[in-house]
Amino acid sequence: GTTILDGIKHAVGHGTDVVYSENPDAGFMRQNKARFDYAVVVVGEPPYAESFGDNLNLTVPAPGPRVIQDVCGSVRCAVVLVSGRPLVVEPYMDAVDALVAAWLPGTEGQGVSDVLFGDYGFTGKLARTWFRSVEQLPMNVGDARYDPLFPFGFGLQTRAAADMEALN
Repeated sequence: GTTILDGIKHAVGHGTDVVYSENPDAGFMRQNKARFDYAVVVVGEPPYAESFGDNLNLTVPAPGPRVIQDVCGSVRCAVVLVSGRPLVVEPYMDAVDALVAAWLPGTEGQGVSDVLFGDYGFTGKLARTWFRSVEQLPMNVGDARYDPLFPFGFGLQTRAAADMEALN
C-alpha cells in the first residue's frame, strides 16, 4: 500500500521539495515559512471498528486542531480529513483554503494524492448531512432547524472527472 505522503511525493515534479513534519507547530512554521508555497495538512481518526471509534464529541483528534491552526494560519493549505464519519470542522473553516474528506482511504493513500494533484477528478457528493456541531444531531433534510455546514448531496466534480465520464 501507499500512504498519502508517499502519494504526494510521487505526484509532485522533480524540482519540488516535499517538507514533512508529523506535528508542525507555530515555531516550525515561522522557521520554514519561506520554504512553503502551499501545505497539505492530513489530520483525522485512526482506523477503528465498533466501540473503539466512539467519540461523543465527534471532534478532530489532537493534535489535528492545533496543526490546522498553526499551518493554515501561516500558509495557504488544503486539509485532508481522514475519518469514517463527519467530524466537527466548522471552527477551522476560516483558516483552510480547501477541505477534502478522505473517508479512511485504507492502504491506498495515492488515491488521495491522485485527486489532490489533478491526475483524477473529484466526484464525491455527501451521502449524509455534515453538521456544524454535535448539538444539532440528529439532523435530517427537511428538519425545521436544518442548518448544516454542508448539506446532503454537497460536493463537487472537477474537470478531470467530467473528462473521464465523457470517455466512458
